[in-house]
Amino acid sequence: MNSSFNKYEIKSCPRCGAKFECKPGNITQCQCYNIILTNEENLFIKELYNDCLCIDCLRKLKELYNQRKTIQYFQKLKSE
Repeated sequence: MNSSFNKYEIKSCPRCGAKFECKPGNITQCQCYNIILTNEENLFIKELYNDCLCIDCLRKLKELYNQRKTIQYFQKLKSE
């Protein structure tokens, strides 16, 4: 077995400060593998942060992005 698959590091989430395991050597075992982000959601998060975030913050930012998108949609409808 390749030892690079066992590599991980403990990181602090830049948004909330929570500690979590980042597993770039085994992405399917990493906590971020459990969330699906669209390209737009991913770009939104990358504009705000340049490092890995904990799963809770990823979920919250995904929700925030979609709330803003919904608000913008309804504002556009009102102005037409």
